Amino acid sequence: MAPVIKHLGLVEYEPTFQAMQDFTATRSADTPDELWVVEHPPVYTLGQAGKPEHILHDIGIPIVRIDRGGQVTYHGPGQVVIYLLLDLARLKIKVRELVSAIEQAVIDLLAEHGVSAERRTGAPGVYVGEAKVAALGLRIRNGCSYHGVSLNVDMDLSPFAAINPCGYAGLKVVQTRDLNIPLTAHEAGEQLSQHLLQQLDTQHG
Repeated sequence: MAPVIKHLGLVEYEPTFQAMQDFTATRSADTPDELWVVEHPPVYTLGQAGKPEHILHDIGIPIVRIDRGGQVTYHGPGQVVIYLLLDLARLKIKVRELVSAIEQAVIDLLAEHGVSAERRTGAPGVYVGEAKVAALGLRIRNGCSYHGVSLNVDMDLSPFAAINPCGYAGLKVVQTRDLNIPLTAHEAGEQLSQHLLQQLDTQHG
């Protein structure tokens, strides 16, 4: 059964985070998987092992500590975020395979628009040249995943300059608009969710 895709629009980060935790805690063996496609108002999220010193300047953007892996990242309007609420045991997918599938979905989406992107060993996410275009972080609880992937589409990238993105000092970030891909965040979310479904189908198959 393919995951249900929910386009939730622009939603506050903290209630969405709470909703993901609640969904995962209360799901049963029969609960359909879901992909939540969202945008968030400006927020920094700091992963479990996240070091506050990676936040270099206070520019008035709220910081939320959360339970995914990874360091600090930024979410804001014009960036599409897709949360993957999946029963990995039921899909028979390992975490590493899921990470690879998410990265491949982004790579395939960009390739469709003539942009060559790649993954990097030991640094989850998708890169175009030296610059990161998509970040990902997951939490697995009772064999089920939550959190997911963010793709920079058409946004203000300047808040990334106030942090070491994903814990890397001086890491460049890029967005699809600057790669001459004329998508809105909503359109990118629709296309990326379809690529994610294809990848999950391939992995599962």
